[in-house]
Amino acid sequence: MREARDSGSLSSSDFHPSAAALVLKRQILRNGFAARLSILYSPKGPLLDWSNKSLRDRVLNDFQTFAKREGAIFLKMDPDVVLGTGIPSSEDDNLEKSGLAVMSELKQRGWRYSSDQIQFKNTVLVDLTPADVELLARMKQKTRYNIRLAEKKGVTLRVGSPKDYGMLYKMYAETSVRDGFVIRDESYYQTVWKLFMDSNEPTCEPLITEVEGEPVAAIFVFYFAGRAYYVYGMSRNAHREKMPTYLLQWEAMKRAKVKGCKVYDLWGAPDVFDESDSMWGVYRFKEGLSGKVVRTLGAWDYAPNPLWYKLYSEIIPRLLDVMRSRGKAKTRQSLGA
Repeated sequence: MREARDSGSLSSSDFHPSAAALVLKRQILRNGFAARLSILYSPKGPLLDWSNKSLRDRVLNDFQTFAKREGAIFLKMDPDVVLGTGIPSSEDDNLEKSGLAVMSELKQRGWRYSSDQIQFKNTVLVDLTPADVELLARMKQKTRYNIRLAEKKGVTLRVGSPKDYGMLYKMYAETSVRDGFVIRDESYYQTVWKLFMDSNEPTCEPLITEVEGEPVAAIFVFYFAGRAYYVYGMSRNAHREKMPTYLLQWEAMKRAKVKGCKVYDLWGAPDVFDESDSMWGVYRFKEGLSGKVVRTLGAWDYAPNPLWYKLYSEIIPRLLDVMRSRGKAKTRQSLGA
């Protein structure tokens, strides 16, 4: 959406965007009765000042009209609207009234909290503005100890290059098999890594920790608009007692600071903050790095046709379970496991 400076003759430089959104579209069927049906997804969008009610109303109205015009079964969005910070019901729990107001408004408009969350709803952010000494002091004692242990045990760090892609994918596949999550095939990650690394100013880099020249853990860190994002993490069983992942995260934070980042996003936290959540073990690791929990709205669906949405919602979860099972088997097979 654009708004003009004046009512005279306008050029492209006279417009200032007040909201923006990327919308991905997937056709469900190409032939037959349901050929026109599609699903729409606006990842991390739309972008706007969500506290501006008139602008919010306009964007949501446009989104809903667009979904109907495109014959969408649903339009999914997951903007970074903050509902609160800290662990719920803890001393640090702070609710964001503006975010809660947006959630209430979505319900009134007929949007539904999605059973299919694409992005992590919650995350952990580390403030990088303090000096390194203070950053370390804020961490849990055990985390500081493990960082120093890794340094003592000879764990070293290097920045990866495209020559490492094959090794990194294999390590990521090993991690997925060990920890029970599904990944895509190698070509997908090769494409992502190349897109963000092959430029004059790369916005992504792999960081690799090694023991005596042997890669034992790695992460991919993305940089954008003063924030660093830890997205892909991988490790091997070898030398785990030397705590390479702790040194890896600490070095990543220091590199992000050098690049001018003010925030380090640890990318993901539990939906439920107890041991029943599959993210709990990962969260305990991130918690030690002195991050702050940020809870957001999550993904919401607008369904112009409730019947199609109900049918889709009942069938797709079963299909996804089958696809995940096949994906895990395929990854194990690629490793010869």
